[in-house]
Amino acid sequence: MTIILTFLQQAVAQSISILFGATGEIITEKSGNLNLGIPGIMYMGGIAGLMGAFFYENGNEHPVAWIGVLISVICCILASALGGLIYSFLTVTLRANQNVVGLALTTFGTGFGNFFGGSISKIAGGVGQISVKTTSSAFRTTIPALSGLPVVGPLLFSYGFLTYTAIAVALISTYVLKKRRTGLHLIAVGESPATADAAGINVNRYKYTATVLGAVIAGFGGLYFVMDYLNGTWGNNGFGDRGWLAVALVILALWNPANAIWGSILFGALYILYIYIPGLGRASQELIKVMPYVVTIIVLIISSKRNKPEDQPPASLGLAYFREER
Repeated sequence: MTIILTFLQQAVAQSISILFGATGEIITEKSGNLNLGIPGIMYMGGIAGLMGAFFYENGNEHPVAWIGVLISVICCILASALGGLIYSFLTVTLRANQNVVGLALTTFGTGFGNFFGGSISKIAGGVGQISVKTTSSAFRTTIPALSGLPVVGPLLFSYGFLTYTAIAVALISTYVLKKRRTGLHLIAVGESPATADAAGINVNRYKYTATVLGAVIAGFGGLYFVMDYLNGTWGNNGFGDRGWLAVALVILALWNPANAIWGSILFGALYILYIYIPGLGRASQELIKVMPYVVTIIVLIISSKRNKPEDQPPASLGLAYFREER
């Protein structure tokens, strides 16, 4: 029982970065933009939040936890929004190839994170010496009293506030996309920007807003990873392929943020499953770690065969919009 409970807790802990990234990418893709720069933006959000907390704590003899959290969150938002703006400007305004821009942004974001992560390590006294204990402890504070309940306490109430934020953002995003005029307009832009434009919807504004907002949400995935999961530390290339898992989860979730909640937990469970299976060799471990991608491919094939409109990607996904050709 203890092993199962630990496994489920770890699966949830693994899932949150992926959930933030997938929710952000779903919102972006609903506008017709395919942002493959999400992995890089997660790096940017994570390192910016860590840098803000690090310099605050090292500049104050008695740092206050909530101020450190506020600074960390603001830095994460600014860096992630910058990534979204860069992508939007190049693809929406300049109409550059979305795949090329996205991959370049991922390369830039990863290098950005590793460069500044290494620089902070040197300032702190050596590689691996970065530590923002006060701020990180605030990020990891669990729900009082409830977290002490047997079984349900550790499983449901033993996480930091970003875990519950990720779930809330996914649910709110689903509600807005399905029930609010703004969400319906966004879907219209992603399906047929020319039709939306003719109906008086500002296509570029929706594309910019959705992409920047999606980048900010994805950036919180990076912030969660360094401040909560890694306890306020940094390791170069420590994110692994979580950013790409977030992009893959968009397909598994069928472009529905609410579906991404259980999908991210499934991905998190598959990602660490090899640890709980004794006697596996290196090759077998790697095979198990690619299972999320296999599941995604299966879902993609099934959804394509069923051909239900609500399970398909936006019709204009990845395509530049030329208003003069309307």
